[in-house]
Amino acid sequence: MSSVIASKFREIQQRVMFLSDKLTGRLCKSLAISGLVLYLIYIFLSNNPCCQSPTLFIKSRHKWAPYANTNPPTNISHLVFGIAGSSNTWRNKKWFIESWWRPNITRGYLFLDRPPTELLPWPPSSPPFRVSEDNSRYKEYNKHAMPHAIRMVRVIEETFKAEHNGSVRWYVMADDDTVFLVDNLVEVLARYDHRKYFYIGMNSECIVSNFGNSFEMAFGGAGYALSYPLVEALAKNLDLCIKRYPTLYGSDHILQSCIADLGVSLTQEKGFHQIDLRGDISGFLSAHPQSSFLSLHHLDLVEPIFPSMNQNESIFHLMKAAKVDESRLLQQTICFHKQSNWTFSISWGYSIQIYEKFFPPSILQRPLETFSQWRKGARPPYMFNTRSLSNDPCEAPHVFFFDSVEKPRGNHILTNYIRRWPRGLPACASSGNHSADYISKIRVLSPRRRHGGAGSRRECCDVVRLVDMNATAVKLRTCMKNETVA
Repeated sequence: MSSVIASKFREIQQRVMFLSDKLTGRLCKSLAISGLVLYLIYIFLSNNPCCQSPTLFIKSRHKWAPYANTNPPTNISHLVFGIAGSSNTWRNKKWFIESWWRPNITRGYLFLDRPPTELLPWPPSSPPFRVSEDNSRYKEYNKHAMPHAIRMVRVIEETFKAEHNGSVRWYVMADDDTVFLVDNLVEVLARYDHRKYFYIGMNSECIVSNFGNSFEMAFGGAGYALSYPLVEALAKNLDLCIKRYPTLYGSDHILQSCIADLGVSLTQEKGFHQIDLRGDISGFLSAHPQSSFLSLHHLDLVEPIFPSMNQNESIFHLMKAAKVDESRLLQQTICFHKQSNWTFSISWGYSIQIYEKFFPPSILQRPLETFSQWRKGARPPYMFNTRSLSNDPCEAPHVFFFDSVEKPRGNHILTNYIRRWPRGLPACASSGNHSADYISKIRVLSPRRRHGGAGSRRECCDVVRLVDMNATAVKLRTCMKNETVA
């Protein structure tokens, strides 16, 4: 090989000398010689077997290859709940938490403002409690309009101190009147990389609440989730951050400001619900956004979500459906019965609306405004579009509420919905006078599999038959390729 290189060297040298004779100036000669040196290096490397190995290039590619996540999927044991509560109100609010808390399965603590001596012995159906640490050292920085704001914001730090072993991936913060759908929450959080910095939650339903705090803030009553690295960073910086923001309204705004100081922004998940609404929220729950249902809040400040039940009974009634198929709970499905010109809007596990006219999904996805504003007079009031209530028989729905769920049979789950009151309007004349007044019960067959996931479509449905003179049945199914609901 050396003789070949020497021969090539002499040949190139002769060419360079010839060119050098033609050129003038030292600069041109220097360039020619530099080119000769570089060419010789190339010849040497290309002919040397040790330099032809792809090892160097493979190592380089491996260095930039995407990281393969070998961690097991997120499950309920990876979540730790931090719940802010009060000994004075816990007796009346504990059923909110006990409706979803799973003793010896869910991890976390209820942080109270004082020892709950009058509530002892402590029941195993409630989360274990801890008394919040003394916060008197922050007295000169406590100019917040919300009482106990500093104690509540420090719940995240105290939760981290109590639970920070290697199995924790997410910290979920809540109030003592927050109702979670835990399986849905686990599934949603599993989509995110818990090793990165995530602040996951949702705004208020009312513009005025967001404007008064921050549109970049997750509302704590709805609950929010923080990844382990973010909580670790917060715990190290929270003391100084509390002192940095002495005048913000409440704990949620303080925490959001501290998180922003760390360079992290809110990731919104529409399934968290603050419920800054008043009155009857059935219209809101009957048109849930296309997102996993994760939480409810302020249920003691609105009417019971099911007729003829109190708040406690209503929540446990909703959980009957959740225990069978949490993934499908409140998910909206729309289909038509063309022979009657009817439109069915199904909120699985909660309600069904029958309209005596065809309405496209783009209309029915807007909630009926059965509810009122959190703060009267705000314009515009809501963060979403609504539909006004109407006495027009072509626009007013027949409403049915979830009654029962039957033991799954084969590949399907059967839920029953019944009419609680008559609509009290004539038939819709413009669509053929096909009244639905005689329907008193609707049965819904849904697939026995988890529904949803990132990028999934809403389900389609078919009105499969009229069961008898006062009942009908609807079957939910996966939409066909390119199928439209229109």
